[in-house]
Amino acid sequence: MTSTSSTTVVPTGLVVGQAAPDFTLKDQHGKGVSLSDYKGIKNVVVVFYPFAFSGICTGELCDIRDNLGDFESDDVQVLAISCDHMFTQRAWSDAEGYFFPMLSDYWPHGATAQAYGVFDQSGGFCTRGTFLVDRDGIVRWTLINGPSQKRDFDGYRIAVKQLCGSLI
Repeated sequence: MTSTSSTTVVPTGLVVGQAAPDFTLKDQHGKGVSLSDYKGIKNVVVVFYPFAFSGICTGELCDIRDNLGDFESDDVQVLAISCDHMFTQRAWSDAEGYFFPMLSDYWPHGATAQAYGVFDQSGGFCTRGTFLVDRDGIVRWTLINGPSQKRDFDGYRIAVKQLCGSLI
């Protein structure tokens, strides 16, 4: 039987002050990338998104691409994560010109999204979770939106300014 319910429960995610779970995921080129690679070196903004090649996700990641200086610097690294396969991530990053790491949480399916509290179990995808993690691995800012709600990165920009002490 197929359900036609449109009710989506938005996960609660991690809270500010909590340690961010470490992960190792393959990027769009098949290279393993871990959150701990940046520990003691850079703050990291972890951006979960539902699906490659979808309208809202494309808009959000193009916003990151077009304003990359807000998301990557000597102080901050962006890591974008979805449950799409690595080859899908590669095709999408090539098509859109995304040069930041696009990580695949494909297998075990959604394990990292689950650890961050942003996995939609009924749909098998990540919701729109954004986590600013400091150099010590502590969550300093979060934003979680449902799959159909475009995120506003203005709060992130304020949080990263406060964390880094200046505009990046």
